[in-house]
Amino acid sequence: MSFPALKDAQDRLAAKQKALHDIFTEAGPELDMDRVKSLPGTTEDKVTEIRARNDELDEIGRQFDDLQAIAKAFARSRQAPEEHSESGADPSGSPAQPDGTRTFGDLFTESVAYKGVQGQVGPEAHLDVELKTLFSTTAGWLPETTRTGKVVEFATRPVQLIDIIPATTTGQAAVVYMEETVLTNTAAETAEAAAYPEAALQLTEQTSPVRKVSVWLPVTDEQLDDEPQARGYVNNRMPFMLRQRLDAQILIGNGTAPNLRGILNTPGIQTQAKGGDPVPDAIYKGMVKCRVTGRALPNAAIIHPNDWQDIRLLRTADGLYIWGSPSEAGPDRIWGLGVVQSDAGPENTAVVGDFVNFSELSTRRGVDVQVSNSHADFFINGKQAIRADVRAALLVYRPAAFCTVTGI
Repeated sequence: MSFPALKDAQDRLAAKQKALHDIFTEAGPELDMDRVKSLPGTTEDKVTEIRARNDELDEIGRQFDDLQAIAKAFARSRQAPEEHSESGADPSGSPAQPDGTRTFGDLFTESVAYKGVQGQVGPEAHLDVELKTLFSTTAGWLPETTRTGKVVEFATRPVQLIDIIPATTTGQAAVVYMEETVLTNTAAETAEAAAYPEAALQLTEQTSPVRKVSVWLPVTDEQLDDEPQARGYVNNRMPFMLRQRLDAQILIGNGTAPNLRGILNTPGIQTQAKGGDPVPDAIYKGMVKCRVTGRALPNAAIIHPNDWQDIRLLRTADGLYIWGSPSEAGPDRIWGLGVVQSDAGPENTAVVGDFVNFSELSTRRGVDVQVSNSHADFFINGKQAIRADVRAALLVYRPAAFCTVTGI
């Protein structure tokens, strides 16, 4: 089913992107506004107009993102029930947990494993929790006496990339799909009684293996004695560790078992060198490669915070800020694409691509936690071993739908 509003937003987005790109091309690498003849007025007038056009582009980009999400949700709702098990539904048939239901920590503290740790070897319990649930961060402590109760979190990289990758589930050890690798279109006008031109199609089976990310943590019995503290402890830090590592694997995993193959190491993705271009121009050219060669519509850009800093501070030849003055927050978008500032990958390399349509994070199951005091000498030392893991596969369906922009 077609969505006219989505097509209209796509066309308007492309047109506005090109118009703004043409202005940057006129200005040249030095962003000299005197060279811009398509806009009237002084340098300040031209910069004001550029900002206005960029704001308009941001708004159209947000509208397009919303419409695209609605279209994909509608398409998924029309799939047969058996297809839903491979596209986001719980394989067991259980409905997704609504807001306000039991948390990860609630499941842990109510489990047989937690209730059985008092003075004996505790049994194990498996808790399956949706991976994309948002977790904050905290740490364990003894019952409060004279402390304020405030915990200062350790400074560490946040989870940023998982949420731009569509999530599905799988019940297999690998996700197998078919890729159309040959399409020879010989359709042509044909005279009466003449032979039809012969076309060719070829499908190739592709496989992405499910990999495991895991972590374990020793905890004393005393920390588990106080149930509210144990709930907060388990509910935050261990799932965050798993998600943070998986977040990095999405971008830089090398593909050698047991690693996932991240986007930057996927064969077939395109690349665009900055060269002598301004950074915005180089990113736009990468977007065009995704459109023309990848036949895709890029919807996000991953940029290192230090590189985004340089973009945000871009100024014209006479010192005016392109992305807004220091008194303004400025947009977290470029050419209408949402910008994900992530330091999981290297500096000086950005990634643009169609993450919505041509990438997928398929989980074999959510976070699984097990607890026992049978590890080593933990029983006689009053300790518990808590381990957690998640199994997932990353799929990049069309590598050419992604492009790195280097040297920025």
